[in-house]
Amino acid sequence: QVQLVESGGGLAQAGGSLRLSCAASGRTFSAYAMGWFRQAPGKEREFVALISWSGGSTFYSDSVKGRFTISRNNAENTVYLQMNSLKTEDTAVYYCAADEYAFVSEEGVGYWGLGTQVTVSS
Repeated sequence: QVQLVESGGGLAQAGGSLRLSCAASGRTFSAYAMGWFRQAPGKEREFVALISWSGGSTFYSDSVKGRFTISRNNAENTVYLQMNSLKTEDTAVYYCAADEYAFVSEEGVGYWGLGTQVTVSS
């Protein structure tokens, strides 16, 4: 089992920045691919970013590429999502995700956090 707890959400203005954190506990953190999804009101949950177990590979959705950066610290069992140049359409609940294998869809995720709200105002 892997437990994931997100933090760092909140309110930001368009053009601003926020950094989300996801603290993991349980099984060996460094063995898992980690990622972020988000779900806006009235929409389905969508993939945002993925980082490999070593941190050597990352992958982003087109909607956030160039603005968001995913990173991880295996010594601290934490994954981060740095969000810059925020837009109002980034408003959503952001979920941390983990699995032994890389994923870009919900079906590939074995473990979820409870989510953290990000609201971007104009």
